Amino acid sequence: MESEAVINIPGLPAYVTFAFIASIFLITVAIIVRKSLKLVPGGTQNFVETVIDSILDLSVENMGRKWGEMLFPLMGTLFLYILVCNFFGLIPGFDSPTANINATAACAVPVFFATHYYGIKVHKFKYINHFLGPIRSIIGLPLMLLMFVIEIIGHLVRPVTLSVRLFGNMMAKHILLGVLVLLAPIILPTLVLALGTLVSLIQAFVFTLLAVCYLAGAVEEAH
Repeated sequence: MESEAVINIPGLPAYVTFAFIASIFLITVAIIVRKSLKLVPGGTQNFVETVIDSILDLSVENMGRKWGEMLFPLMGTLFLYILVCNFFGLIPGFDSPTANINATAACAVPVFFATHYYGIKVHKFKYINHFLGPIRSIIGLPLMLLMFVIEIIGHLVRPVTLSVRLFGNMMAKHILLGVLVLLAPIILPTLVLALGTLVSLIQAFVFTLLAVCYLAGAVEEAH
């Protein structure tokens, strides 16, 4: 799929090139919005504020006011970056960075480390309670050990599932578009582009929602 891209930095894979382009695009939009801030928003500012407010509400509702606002920059960055990368796959001659497992892993691994960093920061040594299950006694020691192993495996799998889910959906959309362009270059691709837009938005939201849930589980008290 990388050979289809018409824009590329020599010596770099196409997905790396478009990952840089996505970053530059987001930074440019942020600068434009910042320089044109108005009390009564309009145009680009209005759209950006709507998106930002939605992500902030998602973070606050799941993590509470304190942690929702503190971790909002990470959640907002993930959502906007993944969304732009997903949309790139719908533009002829462009390549979607999220259709490459390396790019999706680069988004998932920081979420994994952030989850446990803030979990340890908030709970200190008591963070281990999140891995021991509801029964904590000498009698329930075998169950505690079993739950600990299961929880450790579950947490280690999280970055893998985050990466593969996003990568699989974006790659499938990319392949489907390519096949339909060959079969029916006018009618079907238009319908699939509309579906691809919806899939791109949903996958960015799902990735961000799961990241929010993981972080919310880490900073909350274990029960």
